[in-house]
Formats: sequence, C-alpha cells, structure tokens
Amino acid sequence: MRHVTVFREPGRFAGWPANYGIWHWGDEIVVGFTVGALKTVERGHAIDKSQPVVNVQARSLDRGATWRLEDFNGARPSGRGLSADEHMNAGLRLAEVMSATTAPIPPEPLSFQHPDFALLVGRTGLKRGVFSFYYLSYDRCRSWEGPYRLPMFGTAGIAARTDTLIEGAHSSLFFLSVNKGDGEEGKTLCARTDDGGVSFERLAEVGEAPSGKGDFATMPSSLQLDGGRLLSALRCRKGARGYSWIDLYASDDGGRSWRFMNRPVEFQRPGHAGNPPCLKQLADGRLLLMYGNRDDYKICARISVDAGASWGDEIVLRSGGGNWDMGYVRAVVLDDGAVVAAYYINDRADGDGERFIEAAIWRP
Repeated sequence: MRHVTVFREPGRFAGWPANYGIWHWGDEIVVGFTVGALKTVERGHAIDKSQPVVNVQARSLDRGATWRLEDFNGARPSGRGLSADEHMNAGLRLAEVMSATTAPIPPEPLSFQHPDFALLVGRTGLKRGVFSFYYLSYDRCRSWEGPYRLPMFGTAGIAARTDTLIEGAHSSLFFLSVNKGDGEEGKTLCARTDDGGVSFERLAEVGEAPSGKGDFATMPSSLQLDGGRLLSALRCRKGARGYSWIDLYASDDGGRSWRFMNRPVEFQRPGHAGNPPCLKQLADGRLLLMYGNRDDYKICARISVDAGASWGDEIVLRSGGGNWDMGYVRAVVLDDGAVVAAYYINDRADGDGERFIEAAIWRP
C-alpha cells in the first residue's frame, strides 16, 4: 500500500472527489475536487462559507505516483463553483446565476466512446428545486464542453454526481440522486439516453424511496457485469441523526426494475451521515467496494468474490484521520490490476487541520 498526496495546502479545504469524478486512459489519471478556505467550526464541514470554492482537477501521467494541479477548464456561469452551493453563503451560489432551463441541449449527439472521452455531472445544491447538468471532454479533461441540461424528470430536484455507464456510441445510463416528495435529499433514479444526451428516458428508481424525515438512499456508484446485470451501491441513512449504511441493488432488465441484494456496510455510530460508496470490478471478476468509515476515521474497502452476493471483512486502506470530515472515494482500476483510490482526509490529532486530497495505490 502506498499513499500519495494529490493536493495539500495549509489553510485550505480540499474535498469531495465523489462529487466530481475520476477518469483514466492507460497510465494517465485525472481526478476532480473542490478547494475552499479552511475555517474552524463546532459542527459540520470545516469550510468558510463566506468564501467561494474553486473547482480544480489533478492529473497524473505515471499511474498515480505524482500529480499536477490544473484548473477546471470549462464554462462556469459567472465563474461560480460547481456542486457546492450548500457550502457557500448567499451571493456566491451557482443557482443564483443559473436555472434548470439555462443550460442548452447538445447541438448534436455526444460521442460517448471517443478514445479521450470524459463526462462530469454537476449540480447546484441539495434542497428542493436543485437542478443538475453535465460536461464532456474529448481531450482527457484538458477542456470541457457544456454545461448541458439534464431534465428534472418530474422530481422535486436533481442533485446528481458523476455516475454513468457508457453502453454505446450514443447510449449511456445516468444514475442520479434526486429529491424526495418533501423536497429533501434523496433517492436514486436510473435514466437513459440513446441519442448522445439530446434526450433522456426515465427508467426506474433504484429501490424504494425512503419516506422518513432525514432518510435518504442516494449518491450511487454503479457498474455492469458480464452478462448485463447492473449493480448500484447507495449511501443510506435513517433520520437526520440516525444510523447509516451502504445498500446494494441489482437490475436484470437494463435498469427498468431493481431488487435489493444486501447491505455490505453498516456504520455503528449514529449521526455522521455515512459516506458514499465507490464500486469497481477487478480484472479477475471480483468486486471492490471502497468508502470512508466515519466511525473510526478510516478509508476502507470490502471485496466480493461472488458478484456481490456476499462481502468479505473490512480492509483498512488508510487510518489516522483526525475526525469524521473525510472519505468520498473515487477510484480507477489500471490495466495491470493496481487500484488508485482518491479521497479527502485530515490527519491532525484535533481534527482542525487542512483537508487534503490523497490517493492510495494498492493491489487487492
């Protein structure tokens, strides 16, 4: 196991790779995240909401061994941060300068199977009326086209992160965090485009929508197995201060219906809202599920040898976190089987140090 610093700067809060994405082409890897100002707080994320956040990305040309920081080279309305409205005060938020219908529809079908293709899904905030959009790149994230519009699908809001499965030149599944009927986050919706993002079809919700106040089943991480079965792992919570876990669902009809498989992870401490999953398949067919364990401030993984029917014991990838403000893993599996997993973490004993982006490089 090797740990490499991707971005770390005193006085800065760098976080949430799972809200943006990670992409790779051979030995080249790009991970997206956001950077803001650090602020000591009694509760919540240690970010200064009176300061804007900046979208950045880091690129490695040597399989994650070293990283170079880059700007996000895409259009942002009024230069505001993507997917971070809930972390900024009024006057800095993207939703104030953009509406659900502002972003255009692509002028022609997108080429999802272009050899240098990447796709990033963004959002405004989390509450009722939140909307989402997406960007694409044909040059390995060096520049981004968009933002392009995602429909609202008749929901109270779409608070999507990047979770897509490319199925053809113009066909892709989009797994979207959507708001419940009460306007709060959330549940998960599977949608499909067969014309390169020009139009979308709503397929089905993944699992039953949580109904209680503060309940959610959201932030999916999905993959497709040989034979076509779809799997989607969800971040789940019971109540605003309740327990959290990760559930796994399966579809055998292209995403039009879903069934519960099992619960690979159950967190033991109430109130910390859990952590989003990162689900990958290894070259030998095993499944790898990674997540931040906010019970003990660790980055962890579990492995399934039977296509998700059961899961092994927890594997610690990184211990020593200073407090619960960590996790949000996104990872790539390289051609030789090595896994590069990026996450954010803090490691000062009192939990009051900078939040930084780190990558674990390992072979499951």
